[in-house]
Amino acid sequence: MNLNQIKHLEIYAGIDEAGRGPLAGPVVAAAVVLNPEQAIDGLADSKKLNANKRKQICIEIKRNAIAWGIGFSSASEIDKINIHQATLKAMQRAYEAMNYQVDNVFIDGLYCPTISSNCMAIVKGDQKILAISAASVLAKVTRDIEMVQHHHTLPQYGFDQHKGYPTVQHILALNKYGPCCLHRKSFKPVKECLDNSASNKSEEYMLLKKD
Repeated sequence: MNLNQIKHLEIYAGIDEAGRGPLAGPVVAAAVVLNPEQAIDGLADSKKLNANKRKQICIEIKRNAIAWGIGFSSASEIDKINIHQATLKAMQRAYEAMNYQVDNVFIDGLYCPTISSNCMAIVKGDQKILAISAASVLAKVTRDIEMVQHHHTLPQYGFDQHKGYPTVQHILALNKYGPCCLHRKSFKPVKECLDNSASNKSEEYMLLKKD
């Protein structure tokens, strides 16, 4: 099936994710079946929209879409099965949460999750297929809201600002306070922080022993 054939389909689902790159928090996926009779103005890849516009479009998606669903994979699950497999799990959960059967599902990227419908992965699909664009927006807004909520209990990390991505602010906080329960311990900067902490404790123990 080519792009023109996809665009002529009336009913299909799009799936996309947000949060593969951060050092903390879940990876979140969304699945969306748009209503062909309810156009959503300004719908585009979430990366090209500012935060306020994404929130407005997210409301429209939830209000006007035929069906939508959200799926999560936690930091601990990412550490256990790796980010690639965790992303596919989140996509599978988003499809199942949508609770709406379609013949065709289109995924942003190179790989498809295990689902019951025909599935096709499309590179840069969030820029080509409206339902994937909608899923991109929904996943991004959902994840951002969750990270802001975590900021209220863990304000020292600044999750409301960087949403867990490896910014200078985040790395400084990580090195100062150490990893928390939201950090992905298999990701290099977090692992290095843990290794350094363990090394420092070992050195302190040896010094105490000498005393």
